[in-house]
Amino acid sequence: MHMAVVFPIGLLFGIGLLASGLTDPAKVLAFLDLAGAWDPSLLFVMAGAALVAAVGFRLARGRTLSLLGAPLRLPAPGAIDRRLVLGSVVFGFGWGLAGFCPGPALVAMGAGYVEALIFSAAMVAGMAMFEAAEWLRARWHRRRPA
Repeated sequence: MHMAVVFPIGLLFGIGLLASGLTDPAKVLAFLDLAGAWDPSLLFVMAGAALVAAVGFRLARGRTLSLLGAPLRLPAPGAIDRRLVLGSVVFGFGWGLAGFCPGPALVAMGAGYVEALIFSAAMVAGMAMFEAAEWLRARWHRRRPA
């Protein structure tokens, strides 16, 4: 039953990304080019997404389980730290350089964009490097005397 609900929702999300132009790096880069030939059309897509997310977060407040029964773990309010800010900056630079972010890159990869495949491979490599660094950091802290 779970996949019978999740698959159509993911498919609808992917179709929305394609229809909105978020899978087209040229359109994304034109949106990010505030000083040049700025294309504000993605602003409406993002505003719509923010509105849907706001409603979703409001409905999820106080719940411990999702509608499908999975654990619901929402971020703690006010949990902005150095790592979050640094990660956001790296994400923004990557988005600005490549014109892809993770969701649209996966959809574009499925649509046959080689650039999306290269971006996704680099993204997975970056995640692996982060996990390796976290593992080393935890190991280092366990070995250091207090």
